[in-house]
Amino acid sequence: MTNFENPWKTVSSREVYDNPWVNIRHEEVIKPNGEAGIYGVAHFKTRAAAILPLDENNNTWLVGQYRYTLNEYSWEIPMGGGSFEEDIQESARRELKEETGIEAKKWTDLGRLHTSNSVTDEVGFMFLAEDLTFGESEPDDTEILVLKKVSLEEAVRMVMDSEITDSLSIATILKVARLKGV
Repeated sequence: MTNFENPWKTVSSREVYDNPWVNIRHEEVIKPNGEAGIYGVAHFKTRAAAILPLDENNNTWLVGQYRYTLNEYSWEIPMGGGSFEEDIQESARRELKEETGIEAKKWTDLGRLHTSNSVTDEVGFMFLAEDLTFGESEPDDTEILVLKKVSLEEAVRMVMDSEITDSLSIATILKVARLKGV
């Protein structure tokens, strides 16, 4: 039988970095084997919202941008952050409009995931957006975005060939492909 009690014990916790988006803690712990250890925790102050817009012909739009943290270019589905006080679907609506100019009448909640649960508590929420209308995008001043229209099948191929490596994008694309029988 599996024991679901927390086997970790926190001895001490100290903030080592803080900004408006993330807080980093260094923690002294007692590991599940009873030995002393350390842990670094990245706490995100927002929730991630990822959106796969899909038209009536199973086309979607990817966002390309250079990711500072990776030091490389990345193709992703539209996504961004929202405060814990903001409804996550409203965050998703805002991000889709900002990054692509797309608005959707039909929204499907695809669930949530933890983006890298060994070092962070970040939670990502996934949405399918359909019944689309198109307008002008309004990206943040930190974003130089390129939009790319591809079929859902092409997006799946890009995932399978590791051309898309973002975890939220991968999970959302594969969930939608499964739902749509692709």
